[in-house]
Amino acid sequence: MRILIITAGSRGDVAPYTGLGRRLLDAGHQVAVAAHPSFGALVGGCGLDHRPVPGDPRGLIRDWARATSREETRALTRAYADGLADGVAQAVAGGADLLLTAFGPAPLSRTAGEAFGIPVIGAYVVPAFATRQFPLPRARSTDGPGPEGNLAAGRDVLRRAEGAFAGAVTRLRARLGLPPGAPAAPVDVRPVFHGFSPLVVPRPEDWPAWAEVAGYWWPARPDGWRPPAELVDFLQAGPPPVFIGFGSMAAGQGERLSELVATAVKRAGVRAVVQAGWADLSGCGPDGLVVGDVPHDWLFPRVAAVVHHAGAGTTAAGLRAGVPAVPVPVMADQPFWASRLCDLGVAPRPVPFQDLTAEALGDAITACLSEPAHHRRAAELARGIAAEDGTAPLLAHIGSRNAG
Repeated sequence: MRILIITAGSRGDVAPYTGLGRRLLDAGHQVAVAAHPSFGALVGGCGLDHRPVPGDPRGLIRDWARATSREETRALTRAYADGLADGVAQAVAGGADLLLTAFGPAPLSRTAGEAFGIPVIGAYVVPAFATRQFPLPRARSTDGPGPEGNLAAGRDVLRRAEGAFAGAVTRLRARLGLPPGAPAAPVDVRPVFHGFSPLVVPRPEDWPAWAEVAGYWWPARPDGWRPPAELVDFLQAGPPPVFIGFGSMAAGQGERLSELVATAVKRAGVRAVVQAGWADLSGCGPDGLVVGDVPHDWLFPRVAAVVHHAGAGTTAAGLRAGVPAVPVPVMADQPFWASRLCDLGVAPRPVPFQDLTAEALGDAITACLSEPAHHRRAAELARGIAAEDGTAPLLAHIGSRNAG
């Protein structure tokens, strides 16, 4: 079966699908990943075909930050959505028997699938159905606390997600010769498999029967990857360091953050491996080493704790490694995952990025490392997660479709 995985966004929105894609490849399917051009090497390095779709998420985040009016922000968003819509349509036109879509581009994937007569399955890495049990990621604060407030907040998240691509969907339907109709929404896609552990977010009882929490999809390592000798030497030269990285966040703030991180590391009295990321972090003092992209599944088991922006993928990697965390959420779904880490007992209270200082970060690292319960709980969760196979339910479903 020819399977096309459609995703969009930053590296954390692409990496899980490399692991899922490799499992599908090993099961005998032909697999391609439609993602932004900047991820061509990541996808291809994992042995998967890459179909580029327009968009520069790093540039978009930068331009959003520089926008001086709502009109300018809306224009940037419309241009991005229209480019993505065209790219999704072209990727699907390249041939596929089945589409797997991430949550973000789901309305576009659903529309292209309808136009080309190709079934669509949701493969989401964030909770994507309103529930009374918790507010969805990206929920705004609500005046109605409790179950009904959670449900209302979740429905608001879904309305905004649909609205972000509504115009692009309408224009795409016209270009593909589809009859006018209500724009596709993420909830129009079914079935949906969620790529996170039920130990981290248990499946809500009020979700539709066709929405499943499958377990994590672990990013594949690029073929032939080897750890840099400098990193290996640093790890062997002293006690396990703390990992510090903000992923795709804080672009353009490298100088300020580098000084802040160096001071925090000194304050906490630890060694640190600092990932440059989109912020371009640089020198971090004599007890630190700056690295580029390093597979988290290799690095995290070798560190004492992970300080990160609480993106879904980095959160998952820390839990898999069984090490405690210091979450520093910036935006989007990150406050949700940061809160989960705290509730699960593997992290102290989150340090919101807007409140980040060297003193706050240094003290949070100290609090994280000095609490034995964080380490015990992290190890316990890691054992449970290791027993899961998050790709198995999706593979079984695809196998049953193929057999039918």
